[in-house]
Amino acid sequence: MTAARGHSGRPSLARRAVAEALGTAMLLATVVGSGIMAERLAGGNVAIALLANTVATGGGLFALISTFGGLSGAHFNPAVTVADASQGGLRWGDVPAYVLAQVLGAFVGVALAHVMFDAPIFSLSRHARSGMGQLTGEFAATFGLVSVIWGCSRSRPGVTPFAVAAYITAAYWFTSSTSFANPAVTLARAASDTFAGIRPADAPGFILAQGLGATAATLLFRWLIPSLPATATRVLAPANEEDVA
Repeated sequence: MTAARGHSGRPSLARRAVAEALGTAMLLATVVGSGIMAERLAGGNVAIALLANTVATGGGLFALISTFGGLSGAHFNPAVTVADASQGGLRWGDVPAYVLAQVLGAFVGVALAHVMFDAPIFSLSRHARSGMGQLTGEFAATFGLVSVIWGCSRSRPGVTPFAVAAYITAAYWFTSSTSFANPAVTLARAASDTFAGIRPADAPGFILAQGLGATAATLLFRWLIPSLPATATRVLAPANEEDVA
């Protein structure tokens, strides 16, 4: 069975928005839920907790991109959505629906993780993530993520899900911020007073750094590899046959 498609041959905007919401919700449930589980089982060893959180996030991200890539492009990230629209891969008129779906999905995912682990549905995080080092880490994390997406989607689209998941797994460890690299994720994790959280006061700086990183990567790869994907579904996954025809 195939999803209902609009005149362009891609799924309707409603189907794509639901895919973005569901995928982002599952991503946040993975990030926050594995963070809670890791902290409880690590016996105070932060390195072990972060390792467990990293493995779960990387594996979950690969599975989710593979699942939803052919529907919506599996952005799960407003920075990726805006970057894609700026290069013609997604209609600007579709951007609000994508971003709203991603943000709502992110908060649903956080709530789901909290309910699973008997925590309050939402609670303001007290996890401080401030300073120029953290902001530089977020810039670097998002620059790298968008670079991987543009580079792979324009040259080897079939490996993009693996490459994105592998990059985020690495970026958990080489960036000072542990690589949020996503405005929707940042907002939702501010409502989680857990291992994966971020203080609401620190979230705006992270989001600004993410926007700058995504912009810098998009401009650079527009010059490095000028060819553009035909549709949004090619950003994180190869286009469906209907999109190519």
